[in-house]
Amino acid sequence: MLAGLSVTTKAVERTAEAIGAEIEVQQRSQLPQAMQLNLPIPLGPRIPVLYVEMDGTGIPVVRKETEGRAGKQDGQPAHTREVKLGCVFSQTRVDAEGYPVREEASTSYVGAIENCEEFGGRLYAEAWRRGWARADKKVVLGDGSEWIWNQAALHFPDATHIVDLYHSREHLWTLAAKLYANDAPAQKRWVMVAKDKLDDGKIEDLVASLRALEASHPSLAKDIATEANYFAGNQERMRYIKVRRQGLFVGSGVIEAGAKPSSAGLNAQGCSGRCADPMPSSPSAAASSVVHSRTIGRLDGRDSHPLLSRPPEALLWNVAR
Repeated sequence: MLAGLSVTTKAVERTAEAIGAEIEVQQRSQLPQAMQLNLPIPLGPRIPVLYVEMDGTGIPVVRKETEGRAGKQDGQPAHTREVKLGCVFSQTRVDAEGYPVREEASTSYVGAIENCEEFGGRLYAEAWRRGWARADKKVVLGDGSEWIWNQAALHFPDATHIVDLYHSREHLWTLAAKLYANDAPAQKRWVMVAKDKLDDGKIEDLVASLRALEASHPSLAKDIATEANYFAGNQERMRYIKVRRQGLFVGSGVIEAGAKPSSAGLNAQGCSGRCADPMPSSPSAAASSVVHSRTIGRLDGRDSHPLLSRPPEALLWNVAR
């Protein structure tokens, strides 16, 4: 029951898809300008620090949506499609201990099921709307995914690029588990030494120490080389002690937290195939519409987008009918 009205799951899904479709039309009208880097400059005060974060998370879809797509395991078909999510937020201060503090109610989100180039333009348009041109300091945070840094280089080349510190540490733990299988104390000791190099931004030293392991662990040479190449390829994005001295964030927890409710909502609403009428172009299009309605314009959970700020009675009527 909602305000005395009986509301079905299908009605909620249908309304979310409809609102999301409207938002998509509005965003699409801005993308050509975004792709040409030709958006008007929004007026407003200077922003001390403005962040952009992006990530991807998988949602289950019907089989026809993954035809021709490779899965995560070699030789296996894909069972999910990737929802790309991005957020923009500001920072105006650090706390008494020098740690950065996200400005309250400053976070807005965008998301869609689309290719990297399209999503990059979408996120660029949102960052520009939020005042990218007025930011004194600009930062892009993400994990080590290649598509993230390709889009960062294209749309945000003037920003400080930072690979999420905690994601980087996971790479060390993954390798430690292979180097010292079934020996948790040895894993911990090895990670502590490697982590000190990582946290201090001494990536060249870390890479050298990893490459030195190849001779003593020939069976793991490929795994060691993969991790060494990962750190070497991202070394300029891993100067953690330098960016921490500037009072900047080194973790992408904001977008990681945003990815969970978005993907959970899609799973709960059954967007793997049960689409409202009229039928969208595909189940993925329906899911993408729901992503728009769950992300665009949200400032720390509050709906700021005009399409999400309709009178409650209008939304209730659409849902209940």
